[in-house]
Amino acid sequence: MSDATLSARQARRIALKAQGLLRPAPATPADRNRFRRLVNDLGAIQIDSVNVLTRSHYLPGFSRLGPYARDILDTEAWGPKPSLFEYWGHEASLMPVGLQPLFRWRMERARAGDLWSGLARFGRERADFVAAVLRRIETEGPLSGGDFAEGPRQAGWWNWSHGKRAMEWLFWAGLVTTQTRRGFERVYDLPDRVLPRSVVDSPTPTEAEAQRELIRIAAVAMGVATSADLRDYFRMPVAGFASRLAELVEEGALLPVAVESWQKTAFMAPSLSIPRRAEATALLSPFDNLIWRRERAERLFGTRIRLEIYTPAHLREHGYYVLPFLMGDRIVARVDLKADRTSRVLRVQAAHLEPGEDPSVVASALALPLAEMADWLHLSDIAVIRKGDLSAALSSTIGLDSALRTA
Repeated sequence: MSDATLSARQARRIALKAQGLLRPAPATPADRNRFRRLVNDLGAIQIDSVNVLTRSHYLPGFSRLGPYARDILDTEAWGPKPSLFEYWGHEASLMPVGLQPLFRWRMERARAGDLWSGLARFGRERADFVAAVLRRIETEGPLSGGDFAEGPRQAGWWNWSHGKRAMEWLFWAGLVTTQTRRGFERVYDLPDRVLPRSVVDSPTPTEAEAQRELIRIAAVAMGVATSADLRDYFRMPVAGFASRLAELVEEGALLPVAVESWQKTAFMAPSLSIPRRAEATALLSPFDNLIWRRERAERLFGTRIRLEIYTPAHLREHGYYVLPFLMGDRIVARVDLKADRTSRVLRVQAAHLEPGEDPSVVASALALPLAEMADWLHLSDIAVIRKGDLSAALSSTIGLDSALRTA
């Protein structure tokens, strides 16, 4: 591309293409190879514990591949020969095993105490206990934090016993990794007993080399992004980032571009082309890669997307577990979804239209992804609660007078 200026629409379409959201999902179910290619393209999938619909790490595959078998992800991440590993990429993430050497600098920093303060302090003050936990794993094999329960526990999901704190420190430091999960609890083992030998034995790049490669991967996965966007993708440190980015520009791996209405310079891979059309429809996880960085999502789509899970119910604007609905190159609606597994109902708790969109057009486009979502989650009905300015049109379009129920 010779012109280093992009319109806002061109930037959106480049981003959608990079994220695998430009074309409709394939008609045939995705196999393991197709799923692996997707994660390689994305670089990382964020893990999240909230299970009101399905856990978030399953949703990027659904958005891009359609109703794939969720046990594909389980096998790729926690099977006997995993292609993915868990670590702190963009928050807790699943990433291709080949990226593990690129995070060894972060692991080394964690061992030196460069991680969040409470865990760093625990590692210093309870170093003997942490070492004893590691010795038990070395001797006994895969163990969970619960196997080391000691000391005071806190109420809530995290259940931070001293054993779990030790495991988390070892995980940050790269001395253990996730071997499998029991429900949502990690079971840990030594990396050389979990990861492929080719990965374990691969040379460790310098910190600068690893960071340059992570920036390059982020740039390809995002399509077009500012410096702050690129740094956020793998949560890179501020110190040294500008130098690493400048080095990639100097060697021609990234091209600076101006994007209409963006105040900051953006960057993209020189080989990327500008798509002429965007034809996909997709329900996006609240933790989807496309909208990880809320400021960038607002620049791309002109709409403010915020996570409201931790907002008091009476202050929520769109709902609890809200999935933006992508139609073409626009986010046109948001739906608050819940899987009622007891009644086998997909509940649309609220449906809100974006300003200027036609409710009948959007409802017609949204009906099929909702039906596919229900089938994918083994739910037999869809119930639309009459909340939000899209709910009436959606109820009418889905045809809730027979097989489906209206709440």
